[in-house]
Amino acid sequence: MPLLYLDGVSVSFDGFRALNALSLTLEEGEMRAIIGPNGAGKTTMMDVITGKAKASAGELRFRGRDLGRLDEATIAGLGIGRKFQRPTVFDRLSVRENLVLALAGPRRPWRVLRARLSRAEEDEIADILDTVRLAEVAEAPAARLSHGQKQWLEIGMLLAQDPGLMLIDEPAAGMTDAETRATAELLQRINRTRSLIVVEHDMAFVRALGVRVTVLHEGSVLAEGSLDRVSADPRVIEVYLGR
Repeated sequence: MPLLYLDGVSVSFDGFRALNALSLTLEEGEMRAIIGPNGAGKTTMMDVITGKAKASAGELRFRGRDLGRLDEATIAGLGIGRKFQRPTVFDRLSVRENLVLALAGPRRPWRVLRARLSRAEEDEIADILDTVRLAEVAEAPAARLSHGQKQWLEIGMLLAQDPGLMLIDEPAAGMTDAETRATAELLQRINRTRSLIVVEHDMAFVRALGVRVTVLHEGSVLAEGSLDRVSADPRVIEVYLGR
């Protein structure tokens, strides 16, 4: 049983078919890059996996569990987390406080920052700070972070929720070359213990990830394989890379 299983999934909005019988599988422990032109269905695919949009046809399963009728909160509770393209962190709070607020488990948001963390929670926060390379600025307000660092902080906040599958939307957008390289290394480290789907337009970043690539076009899978293989596909060149 794959970790994630999509078979013949279609989603329509006002007569427009955003996903058209999309079929895709992701294995446990895999990282997959998703590329394709604007309007290919990448965002809708993530919407339907997380329950933000509902499929009109097809089958969606996560670890064997049917996602079709579940709401966003229930799906998140199953272990699917999503990071959007634009970082949404609490600028007035410190980096560490942002991570504390994101910790998984039943919590009362208005008391979280005053509560004493357990030793296990303190260790978890420290591990995440090290993973996302923000330990040195842990007590700094998030507002002082660079764009790239804010992206890392939000990835860290997602890690704090302890998802088994992370959906990451264009993590390299707006980053410097150095930040882009560091982000590729970060996702590779995370992939040692979690599965990821990464939507990205930056082909150099996708190449740095070194993972299997799925190309979407008009709501369906157009090609799949290594980046070199899909980049040489005449159909991919015509609809995406040649533009």
